[in-house]
Amino acid sequence: MHSFSEPYTRHGDDISLDAVRADIHALQASYHNASIPLSGRVLHVCHYLPVTATLNTRAGVLSPPPTPPAVPADAPSKPNSIWTIAPRYGHAAMISGIQSLAATHEQLIIGWTGDILSPTPNDHISSDAVDSNDRAALDEALHAYQPKESDPDDDRKITYVPVWLDDKVGHGHYDGYCKQTLWPLFHYLLWQDVATEYASADAHYPYYESANAAFARKIAEIYQPGDLIWVHDYHLLLVPRLVREAIPDVVLGLFVHTPFPSSEIFRCLPRRKEILDGMLGANLICFQTYSYSRHFTSTCVRVCGYETNSRGIDVEGHVTAVMHCPVGVDAERVGRDIKRPGIQPKLEALRTLYEGKKIIVGRDKLDVVKGVLQKLRAFEKLLRDYPEWIGNVVMIQVTSPAMSDSPKLERAVSELVARINGEYGSLDFIPVHHYHQSLKKDEFYALLSVADLAVITPLRDGMNTTSMEFVIAQNHTDEDKIKEEEGGKKREGGKNSPLVLSEFMGISKNMEEALLVNPWNLGDVAAAINRGLLMSSEEKARRQAKLYKVVTTHTSHTWGALLVKMLLGQVDGKGQARMTPYIPKEMLIGEYEKAGRGQGKRLFLLDYDGTLAPIVKTPSMAVPSASTLEALERLSADPKNIVYIISGRDGAFLEQHLGHLRNVGFSAEHGGFVRERGSVEWVNFTENLDMSWMAEVAEIFRYYTERTAGSHIEVKKSSITWHYRGSDPEWGLFQCRHCQDLLENNLANKRPIEVLVGKKNLEVRPLAVNKGEIVKRILYKNPDAEFIFCAGDDKTDEDMFRSLLLFPNGTTEVTMPAPMSVTLVEGNAPPPVKLSIRPEAVFTTAVGHSSKRTLAGWHVTAPQEVVDHLLELVGGPQEGFKSSL
Repeated sequence: MHSFSEPYTRHGDDISLDAVRADIHALQASYHNASIPLSGRVLHVCHYLPVTATLNTRAGVLSPPPTPPAVPADAPSKPNSIWTIAPRYGHAAMISGIQSLAATHEQLIIGWTGDILSPTPNDHISSDAVDSNDRAALDEALHAYQPKESDPDDDRKITYVPVWLDDKVGHGHYDGYCKQTLWPLFHYLLWQDVATEYASADAHYPYYESANAAFARKIAEIYQPGDLIWVHDYHLLLVPRLVREAIPDVVLGLFVHTPFPSSEIFRCLPRRKEILDGMLGANLICFQTYSYSRHFTSTCVRVCGYETNSRGIDVEGHVTAVMHCPVGVDAERVGRDIKRPGIQPKLEALRTLYEGKKIIVGRDKLDVVKGVLQKLRAFEKLLRDYPEWIGNVVMIQVTSPAMSDSPKLERAVSELVARINGEYGSLDFIPVHHYHQSLKKDEFYALLSVADLAVITPLRDGMNTTSMEFVIAQNHTDEDKIKEEEGGKKREGGKNSPLVLSEFMGISKNMEEALLVNPWNLGDVAAAINRGLLMSSEEKARRQAKLYKVVTTHTSHTWGALLVKMLLGQVDGKGQARMTPYIPKEMLIGEYEKAGRGQGKRLFLLDYDGTLAPIVKTPSMAVPSASTLEALERLSADPKNIVYIISGRDGAFLEQHLGHLRNVGFSAEHGGFVRERGSVEWVNFTENLDMSWMAEVAEIFRYYTERTAGSHIEVKKSSITWHYRGSDPEWGLFQCRHCQDLLENNLANKRPIEVLVGKKNLEVRPLAVNKGEIVKRILYKNPDAEFIFCAGDDKTDEDMFRSLLLFPNGTTEVTMPAPMSVTLVEGNAPPPVKLSIRPEAVFTTAVGHSSKRTLAGWHVTAPQEVVDHLLELVGGPQEGFKSSL
């Protein structure tokens, strides 16, 4: 189970930028010494390019402003005859972190062009109207583009790689599925909570899928071996898996900038499995906070039933590591911006305008999750509960346009502001000043600098950078202008105004010196505002010093370097599974027919559950299909074919559903019992073994069954199994690990038993009994076999695959000694036998994804494919075939 403490950073990451870069250098040197290739490139995949593109040679069509809006081209590129490139507004912290990596790595940013702008204001040009020549010219313009923050003499420029999307796909993806489904969900809202009309969670999913596929194709097109890839945010959650399918050995990370909700919220998403599977194609998934990473892991376990271990989340053998790393701001840049000459006059004007009053500042998007309504109600409660502030405090609340317009919310805010001003204001005092507009940078920093208190209380948010910028602004306020009266003495120093923060922000664990509140508790927020306004200078200075240290240590530059460091940690491939190739049907049929032309036999060694029949929640419902029965009956009718079902089921189940197949042999309870072909008697391989341990194991299993609702014990003649498929997945796994630890450390070292962890179960069986021993027995009894097809799906079947690793170090002939499964029954030591089998005629086949960790040489993806291949060997299914059942 997870610890419920929430560290802000992982242990070892709370170090300086220089130390992180030194770690990166050491990692890269170690890989170089180990001859592991690294290209020195980092590919950042973002929804938008951080620039806008204006095509100067086309007439546009009237359109609303692009989303997010472009900054007026205050620093456009020098227009050539075709394109003008200008910076795009938004995601400044992420872009700053990416740009900082140019000091150590070659950087590529892959992103959608966004709407192609026209020289005519508010016009845009359809992407279909941009021909190949214009697109090639855009590549040249992007290559020549130099952001104004860059050093013109620095040749380590960032390369911008545009992804072209059809306008309908681009807007259906971003304005549709991202805005209307995923963004609300990740902020604990369902789509119907934010839609103004009937909302379907699936309506725009095809566009989301198409856009993600276009990004994956672009990545595959420019990828070079040794590249590191970071995919950013919820717009591109399908990309990791799509890229993994195209480039199996890619080293790819996914950073989710938004919050990640609890499993009970996420499970409402109709496409939940597709989204999770897409994300789990990454080597590493990183979140802003530990709690978000815990929510994601819990969701994978509860919604998809995937297993977790110390390395991450295991999906068919591919292990995805899950970590957290908070984003910061570019503290140096913010510090420089705050000292811009245009800010001081605006700051002085605000001081003069509100002279003699405490100034509370809030700046939020006008969005339901930003908590503007709750904040205003808390301010209203402050004036009601602490009337001494009436006439002495003002709130300046700036709201910028949100991702989606909400006239209802805008009206509610306006009405609440009017009510507060009507009840507590006067001719010479207006308590709330609400401005619904985007602020210029100088105005924004002047507002942060003049504030006596900042209140940032969203109902749910990731990394709110305004709070960090406020801390820096307070530290850089012109010290010569600030004088505070204390005990009749004048003290010079920073303003150090305190900060009220919502505990539902991702940043709250970092900013613990702020006044943390529950934004839904209006009395709590009002009390925190009152406390902040009355706070002593000493306490302000103490809190500000700690906050300033955090904000200037965990910067966007540190974040960017840590991303590279964490992804480099995945390069060694410990989480990578060997990609097992799909079984070649022509080769299988060819070897089958070749073996049939001689005197040798053909062996079929088949697991049942998950191989011939799909896994079901109720084991008794796993009955064989008509096609399965047809394949087994027709195969076993050929005297050259030796067919065995080697299952963990007990003999009674196999007799009930397959017992009529007289030419098929059976092994029950993982090799504990065998019924030979043509016989009705079962041979007990355990009768000569000490089975007294079963009572001790049963007592331990009963202890855990009583404490794990939904679990049960299955007692067989040669083994005992504890099943927890019906229990809470996380609690069941937790109990399973404790039970496994108890058995292995207190019983297995004293008794001849082994403990096996299966799919939602824990099994204990004798050491001498397993599926591998039965396979060895069948092979020993049939040394003239010239073809072997062995199929299984879980960990117990790996014993079969292991027993068929007959040709070590390239040998082509093998002599087999008598296995224990022969000597246990016959009681003597029969001589070794020489096998006729050739390496190319052994087809060990795992059922599952190609990345599944297995000893098998081939794979198929589902049980029906095993049956289809068996039917192909006998000429395909026969219409009207009737089983002898």
